[in-house]
Amino acid sequence: MGRLAWLGLLLLPWLANAAGMQVQGARLWAAPDSTRVVFDVSGPVQHRLFTLKNPNRLVIDLSDAAIDPGVKKSFTAGGIVKDLRSGPRKGGDLRLVLDLGGAVKPKSFVLKPNKQYGHRLVIDLYDADKKAAAKPKKTEASNTPAKLRDLVIAIDAGHGGEDPGARGKRGTREKDVVLALARRLAKLVAREPGMRPVLIRDGDYYVGLRKRMEKARQNRADLFISIHADAFRDRRVRGASVYAVSRRGASSEMARWLAARENAADLVGGVSLDDKDDLLAEVLLDLAQSATLEASNEVAADVLREMKRIGEVHKRHVQHAGFVVLKSPDIPSLLVETAFISNPSEEKRLRSAGHQQKVAQAIMNGVRAYFAANPPPGTLVARAAPRHHVIRRGDTLSHIAQRYGVTLASLRRHNHLDDDNLLVGAVLTIPANGG
Repeated sequence: MGRLAWLGLLLLPWLANAAGMQVQGARLWAAPDSTRVVFDVSGPVQHRLFTLKNPNRLVIDLSDAAIDPGVKKSFTAGGIVKDLRSGPRKGGDLRLVLDLGGAVKPKSFVLKPNKQYGHRLVIDLYDADKKAAAKPKKTEASNTPAKLRDLVIAIDAGHGGEDPGARGKRGTREKDVVLALARRLAKLVAREPGMRPVLIRDGDYYVGLRKRMEKARQNRADLFISIHADAFRDRRVRGASVYAVSRRGASSEMARWLAARENAADLVGGVSLDDKDDLLAEVLLDLAQSATLEASNEVAADVLREMKRIGEVHKRHVQHAGFVVLKSPDIPSLLVETAFISNPSEEKRLRSAGHQQKVAQAIMNGVRAYFAANPPPGTLVARAAPRHHVIRRGDTLSHIAQRYGVTLASLRRHNHLDDDNLLVGAVLTIPANGG
């Protein structure tokens, strides 16, 4: 056999691997309720996975694949994952094994290349031993006065984990900046009498968009604030923006809830929609959603007004869009684009702890102003804060009384009104405890 033939035999294993798919990297993101493992691969990947017990493992078989020797060295375990192992299989396939600290329910999907990453295989591991949160029990009506509760403010830092969001010229990542802002805002909320913060994301991990809404609802949030940093190809564009959901976005969400009427019952005070016809169910949900939309726009306007005090705004009015995180039908929601991270001067400010504190304080001021004028019944804020209402065009005395849960007679008496005529811009005092 000649030298060329021997060389061909020596190269056959290498050529087989080169012809197949290559695992080039692996990263892990640990969240409180799940762990995400991402494998960077050289091309489209075919895979199957299954779990084993005693000890707990997740096995991932990749067709016609090999692994870069450096992947295991660079891999850092975390969350429920203790270690990563690999080995070849017959036919040129590859087996990856994740050693686990407990039983999991895995979910996998593949992602196509984007501007930041190539092909990826993503595996989400959910704790199989964790029991689903029990639904709150329905309580019977009682003559005992209900205990006053804190207002719950859900604060959502956008992006996270594998999703860095926008990136500034100096390499500032949106996911890092907005998490810092969210934490600062949470501290301000925690210091506010009668308010309690809930951080949707409190670390460098990704939370699905609808999961963010669900977490807010699980915590019975009174308000949902999503924090982001905008970007545009023209680096001169600058300024903050505040968004509420658009009517079209709200309508599409209502259609989803109508399709699952049992899940929608708590949106209309626990009334089951199973036995309601389509029109009645839609009317009931629309009434609940309309109040949420009105509140979303009002609190967004209050926050935007405060953002104008600390710097330039990109849009001088509340913007409307169909962002998924704003679509909760029963939680007033807003999204704050704090600045353009693509603008070098704004990127510099976003990196500044002092400016971050100013932004967090501006959002807090807007939230405080809204709830001072609109304290939800049964909350500590409602008891502590004197309530006032600035009369707007289209307001009626009966509508104001209904909105604040007071009688029309008490509203007239507290404001020394002889009739129901209202002057736009005048301020009404709202009676405490329903008047």
